[in-house]
Amino acid sequence: MEIGPFIKLHRIKQNMTQEELAEGIVSESYLSKIENGKTEPSSDVINLLCGRLGVELQEDEDSDLKEKCQDWFDMLFEFQDKEKIVLLFKELNSRIGKSYSELQAMFEIHKIRYYLVIDEVKLAQRQINHLKQVTDTFDQHQEYYWLKFNGNYNSIIEEPNQAMRYYKLAEEIINKVELSEDETADIKYAIAVTHSKLRNTLEVIDYANQALEAFSKNYNFLRCSQCHILLGISYRRIRVYDKAIKNYNLAQHLAKLNKNEELIQLTNINLANLYASKGDTLNSIKCYKKVLAKKELLKLKERLIAITSLMREYYISHNYNDCREMVNEGFEIIDQLDKSRYKAYIYELKTYDYALNGDNEKFENLVVGELIPYLQKQKDYASLIVYANMVGKHYENLSRYKLSTKYYKLTNFAYEQLIKI
Repeated sequence: MEIGPFIKLHRIKQNMTQEELAEGIVSESYLSKIENGKTEPSSDVINLLCGRLGVELQEDEDSDLKEKCQDWFDMLFEFQDKEKIVLLFKELNSRIGKSYSELQAMFEIHKIRYYLVIDEVKLAQRQINHLKQVTDTFDQHQEYYWLKFNGNYNSIIEEPNQAMRYYKLAEEIINKVELSEDETADIKYAIAVTHSKLRNTLEVIDYANQALEAFSKNYNFLRCSQCHILLGISYRRIRVYDKAIKNYNLAQHLAKLNKNEELIQLTNINLANLYASKGDTLNSIKCYKKVLAKKELLKLKERLIAITSLMREYYISHNYNDCREMVNEGFEIIDQLDKSRYKAYIYELKTYDYALNGDNEKFENLVVGELIPYLQKQKDYASLIVYANMVGKHYENLSRYKLSTKYYKLTNFAYEQLIKI
């Protein structure tokens, strides 16, 4: 990062206007030229501007700084202890954060990924907004990571179409920059995940296999396990159950070799989903209960997925007491999460809460007025089938056959869309 963009970035991060920074040092128009790299200021001017910003100019780069920085970048890519990631970040931030360094741009870009890893999504968004002002100064290597981490951010906030746009732009740069095989595989995996969210099943299989091939070459078995889970989900969706089970078993085997309990449990969740999609409620419940017996091994999101899935299976099997227990447990988890990111789960929990209470008015207002329109907007046809059918049965039980027929037709429409996908 050149000195001009460096000054601009730190001014923006401190919510300082050009007028405030320039006052008594240079004219506002001259500062604008400095920040945009249109002029080379004297060392005195640079020192005065940096002094006002509270940042330093380093004469020489510490010999081990680049190596430590690369270690930290690698930690963000691999499965690592978050405590180690945070400790190294604090050290690097104290050395790079307020000092002019050739590592500055890449370090600032990787902060986006760091904030996502430690689940500080709002800080990641703020970092993106800061860096938007200096993206025109990025070289192609920096631009690749900028695009990739924007894709990561949009994926986490459940904006898969935006995530795909960024990932595909990053993919276009792959052949223009020097990247490791694992890094290339990772962007392929990220694209596969996003295609999965968009229900583009054939594309998932293509990209997941590309990623799997690259990870296998480098014996990165944890990442291979993730790819097999994705492939299992895709084959389940197109009802090729034997291939789905084969991939889940491979995923679980690799996870067990690496003693990664989180991936083992994630595989069990997906096996339970497979039984649910086959209508095998008994085995589905058995699998979900097995997962939740070790719920302390799961992140809150994965635990919420298992709870809401088990909730649905209990309701289908008319086991309403256990269904109520899952609803209550789900609300307890939601209270620990950023509610703005888990809208669909909140809708689901409320739906079953109202259904169990027999509160028809609240049930209809929520499912008909909010949940179904939300699922239609998201093009989540799999969930739309579940809830349109649920509403159809609800109206049928109330002998409101015209409305019942309307939602059964919507169920059929959603099913047809799912087949097309």
